[in-house]
Order: sequence, then C-alpha cells, then structure tokens
Amino acid sequence: MKTIAFSILGTTLDRRGKGNNRWERWRPTISLCQHDDLVIDRLELIFDNHSRGLAKQVTEDIRLISPETEVVHHIVNFHSPWDFESVYSELLDFSRGYDFDAEQEEYLVHITTGTHVAQICWYLLTEAHYIPAKLIQTSPAKPNKNRTDQYATSEYQTIDLDLSKYDQIASRFQTEHKEATSYLKSGIATRNAQFNKMIEQLEQVSIRSKEPILITGPTGAGKSQLAHNLYKLRKQQEKLSGKFVAVNCATLHGENTMSTLFGHKKGAFTGATSDRAGLLMEANNGLLFLDEIGELGLDEQAMLLRAIETKHFMPFGSDKEVSSNFQLIAGTNKDLIQQTQAGKFREDLLARIDLWTYQLPSLKERIEDLEPNISYEIDKFSKKAGHLIRFNKAAKEKYLAFGQSPKALWSANFRDLNASITRMGTLAEGGRITTKVVDEEILRLNKKWNNNLSTTGSIKNTIERVLGENSCEKIDLYDQIKLAGIINICQESASMAEASRKLFQVSRDLKKSTNDSHRIKQLLAKYDIHFNDITPL
Repeated sequence: MKTIAFSILGTTLDRRGKGNNRWERWRPTISLCQHDDLVIDRLELIFDNHSRGLAKQVTEDIRLISPETEVVHHIVNFHSPWDFESVYSELLDFSRGYDFDAEQEEYLVHITTGTHVAQICWYLLTEAHYIPAKLIQTSPAKPNKNRTDQYATSEYQTIDLDLSKYDQIASRFQTEHKEATSYLKSGIATRNAQFNKMIEQLEQVSIRSKEPILITGPTGAGKSQLAHNLYKLRKQQEKLSGKFVAVNCATLHGENTMSTLFGHKKGAFTGATSDRAGLLMEANNGLLFLDEIGELGLDEQAMLLRAIETKHFMPFGSDKEVSSNFQLIAGTNKDLIQQTQAGKFREDLLARIDLWTYQLPSLKERIEDLEPNISYEIDKFSKKAGHLIRFNKAAKEKYLAFGQSPKALWSANFRDLNASITRMGTLAEGGRITTKVVDEEILRLNKKWNNNLSTTGSIKNTIERVLGENSCEKIDLYDQIKLAGIINICQESASMAEASRKLFQVSRDLKKSTNDSHRIKQLLAKYDIHFNDITPL
C-alpha cells in the first residue's frame, strides 16, 4: 500500500535559502521525507501563486534525500489565510476534487505547516472523513552530539482520529457514557435490558441532536422525570443555556392555552391587563417539555408546528412575530397515530415530533427494576425527612414479594410506589419499616387497586352496552370515563336538550345562543353513537 502525504508549503520554515547551510536547519516539509521508517510515496504539496519558486526548490531537495517520493504540485490561492470560512471552503473544495483510493493508498495530513486556521481546517476535514487520513506532525529532533552529518534531523508523530484505538481515551469516553446514562436514570441501577438500551440511545441523542423527542408511556411511568434529566444532561454538556420549562397540556383550556404557550399582548382578551411572554419564549435557549401534548387543540397544534420548524410564532393578539430558540420534548399517554386518524391530532405535527420516539414501559413491564426503585425512593424520602429510613430484612422481603406478585397492579406506576414508600416512611418508628407497617400498606394498596378495578369495570360495562363487546380496547381510559358519564346522563334524560342542560349547566349560560341538543349530538357522534341508541334507565 502506498503512503500519500498532504502538506501546505511552509512559507517561513521551509524557506532556508539556497546555500548548503539550508540542510543544517529544520524544514517541516522536507522533514516528512527524512525518515527510514516512513516512506512517502507521493507528496501532495499545496501552495499559492506567490510561492512557486520555493515549491520548486523544496521539490528538488526532496528528490535529493528521497528520490522514491513523487511530489505533485497543487496551487490553492487562499483569499485570506487567516479567514476561517475562506480557508475551510478552499480546502473542502480541494478534498472533494481529489480522487481518494483508500483500498490502495494510505493517507497522511501534515498539520505542522500553514496558518493555525489552516491546521484547524485540516483537522476538521479529517475528523469529518472528507479526507480518509491520519494526521502527522513533525518537529525538530533533540540535539545529538554523536551525529557527524550536517543534516537537520526530525521527529514525527501520527494521530489516528479513530479515538477508539486509544485505550485510555476510549476508557474515559466509556466512563463518561456510563455516568451520563446513570444520570438519565437518576442513579438507579435498573436491570431491565430493553429499558437500559433505550436510555443508552437517549443519552447519545440528547447530546448529538437538537431535534424534538417524543416520550410515550402510561401515566406515572416517569416521563416528566426523564425529560428533566435530559435537560440537566444537555445543560451539563453545554448544549443549551436556558431554563427547563414544563407544562401539562391537559391543564390548558380555551384562550388560556394560546396565552400560556405563545403569550399575549395587553388587551388581547378580557382580563389581559398586561403583556405575557408565554412558555415558548420563557424556554428560549432552553428546553420546553409539553406533557400530554395530545390534549392540545388543533389551532394550538398548528401554531406549535410552525414554532418548531421556524422558531417564530405570533403571540395572541399581536401583529408582530417573536422568536424563541427552544428545544422540545413532548410527552403523551395516548396513541397519537389513532388521534390523527380520528382527526384529533395533526398528522404534520406528529411527523415533526416523532423523529425520536421512546416508549417508557410501565412498572409492571419492568418489574425486575422494582427493588432498585424501592431503594431510590427510600433514599429520597430519607433526605426529605432529614433522618435515615430503612426496612428491616423480613419487612423488605415481604414488601418486595408482594410488589412482584400478580396482586400488585401498580396502576399508577411509580406514583403508586412513591406514595407507598412515603406512607411507610412516615409510619416507621425509629426509622425502621417493620413487617407490621408493610402488612398495613399491602392492605391499603389492595383496597385501592380493587376499588379502581370496580370503577373501571363499571365504566367498561356502561360503554359496551352501547358500543358492543371489546369496544373499550380502542378508547383511552380518560375518554372512557368521559364517555361513560355522558351515557349515564343520557340514560337519565328524556331528550338531548335535557342531557345537555345537565352536563353544561355552567358553560351554557356564558354562550350568546344555545343549541343544547347540538352539543350532545356532536359529543356522541365522535363515537358513532346516536341518542336513540342509548336505552333509558
């Protein structure tokens, strides 16, 4: 395999006159060809129009000391040798026009000559693989009293930018990678392989990409905590400088949604007594976490899409755009694909935010992580309480066995676990959680989950009496609860108008005109239900 070197002619250090004493002084380009253990088959010498004479002399001297080296001249005129953009563009054009053959030739890029700007550009082009090369650096050799010839000697060092080949650097990177993934998991030594794999990729994405991230999963699975940890990791890596701004979109309603997200101008609506910046502006240069993004209305979704794509948006009531350089993480417990099919979520917005989508499993789906999460919650409660809380051995074994059994539903996921540890920690005499405390807590959890099952079963029965068996499988529990309530009211009412007056007893009085029947008809039509399909009680 041939060895090819690229070097910019050193207009100062390579210029040592034409007398014999030039050999006594170190010349970086000449020195590339002075090593017995490094044979340069071809030297691609780069210089500008003003250095033709020097290039000719250097070429002749190389032929004297290394006749096997072919020197090829390339004239590259830098518009300004100290202008980064200019130098990078010229060297990029040069590398793109060069016919590389990495299977037959090995390439070296000499970074000793040229301006500091040129050296940096060489490095960047090599790191980005525009040039498939190693870097080589030359320097004068240390003085040696035993040498009898008059030639200036040289040393060289090659640098392979594949850092995985350097054990110490690779070890350092691996350590930092482990620290970052642990950071995203709040220091919890999780055991679930799929979850750990997901976190490892999230660590890479959070550092390398500014694109939106979509985190899906059931309520209480830890979406908010993960979003906050991603923010802290990005800030630690200096990928952003602004604040972490979070909002649950399910808490936003009506005009308040536009105002909260995009801000408003004074007088935009009744009660707008002053300007408001809005959360997107508050998250400028920071991270915006929109939890339950599926609850946003279609108008807000359209404005959000434009804000994500252009970083510009219009505050409510304003005629001038503002800009915010925010990064976005969205969370949802809904199937947004189903939402788009039902016309409740914009397909273009979903396409924009699901470039990186991660499904957080429920606690039941990674039950092997229960024990380390118990330890995490115990430590967190101890810090909050100001004193140490611990299980005795028998109590921990009993609680863990129950928590991993089919009886433990963990329906609210880590919120259930946090509440459970909080209760036991509060009741722990002398900071020790005993089997008695655990027995009482198991009774509480069983009662809670059984009550929830009864409530959920009742809701399911109500809906399936109207829509048919298994119809609830395609409806979120949140929507099931609303729909069951509407059906119950309709069953108690003689007409749609009567049902509407019961359901909207406050908001109907705020409307200028009311069409009570129409509101109920619209609600039922979303599920393809007619009022007459509902059997009265």
